[in-house]
Amino acid sequence: MAWTVSFEPRALGELKKVDRPAQRRVARFLQERIAGNHDPRDFGKPLTSDKVGLWRYRIGQYRIVCRIDNERRAVLVLRIAHRKDVYR
Repeated sequence: MAWTVSFEPRALGELKKVDRPAQRRVARFLQERIAGNHDPRDFGKPLTSDKVGLWRYRIGQYRIVCRIDNERRAVLVLRIAHRKDVYR
């Protein structure tokens, strides 16, 4: 069974601000690697400190911060931003 990927409104707004080639890379990554894989944790790293429970994925200079729900087999994208801004 495949994983579903959904976006919070903030993440969609951030994705629109990213340049077109980066938007395509992010979309391709989420579709092929995350939704098409048996475990979305294979490609990311868990966050620590005040962001425990969240996962991050690296796509070039951009980071995707997500919450993974095992019961629903869903990945909720919370943030998409440049690496210098995403954790603020």
